[in-house]
Amino acid sequence: MNRSDLAALADFLRRSRQRIDPSSVGLSPRARVRTPGLRREDVAQMAGISVDYYARLEQQRGARPSEQVIGALARALRLTDDECDYLYRLAGYPTRARGTASRHVPPGLLLILDRLVDAPAQVISDTGQVLARNAVAEALFGGPVLPGRAGNAIWLLFTETQSRPVLKEQLPRLMANHVADLRAVHARRPDDAEVNALISDLLQASAAFRELWDRHDVAVIRSLTKTFVHPHVGPITLECEVLLSASSSGEQSLVLYTARPGTESAGKLELLCVLGRETFAEGEVR
Repeated sequence: MNRSDLAALADFLRRSRQRIDPSSVGLSPRARVRTPGLRREDVAQMAGISVDYYARLEQQRGARPSEQVIGALARALRLTDDECDYLYRLAGYPTRARGTASRHVPPGLLLILDRLVDAPAQVISDTGQVLARNAVAEALFGGPVLPGRAGNAIWLLFTETQSRPVLKEQLPRLMANHVADLRAVHARRPDDAEVNALISDLLQASAAFRELWDRHDVAVIRSLTKTFVHPHVGPITLECEVLLSASSSGEQSLVLYTARPGTESAGKLELLCVLGRETFAEGEVR
């Protein structure tokens, strides 16, 4: 990127940040005398990057941001498809053709996510990439969305044996469900580079994946029951409902996590909601 590109990128990021009402993205109202819109800290937190790194982007310093960071910023700034394409071009990356798998979450879907304050919710691609999550989901899963394989639920399920957040007894069923779902994704998009790369890497990295893949089971995940092992509230059993996003032709899903009323898990979920709100409050005063 040349100096002109850096300047245009910095200006677009700053103006996009300043036009967003904090309350529209789930942040509590606060007095603002000089600075309209979101603070740099807000954008950095929602994008899963450091405040210092984001500040350097707005100050035209540092190297070109990665494609993953650009995608995270597009989601944090609630950009439209056209604005997202423009941001990618400013950073020197090609834009995806409409109709192909996209990691850009539509602003309307992000608005729904922000309004869900009483239950964990996240937007996930059909290849398992977590694209966005609300504050309660951050409390449940232990942090904001991460880029690359570190933020891919299927990859982590098969490769991160020490950090799986669900009961060990549930792993065989969950693994089989996710492999059957990935089979369905591959059938829909057999020539998709991202789909094929994920499958190839999983085949090399996991014997369990290879065994399940060879079964040729095919089934789209629509709902699941999971018992998460949380460091603060302990085991919590949640119903996971997968709601498809029509705007992305089923390539993105809004996943909602709820507890059955009157159960011990329902009380633990209320505590997670409090933890989620406290996390955002701490982020606002840093």
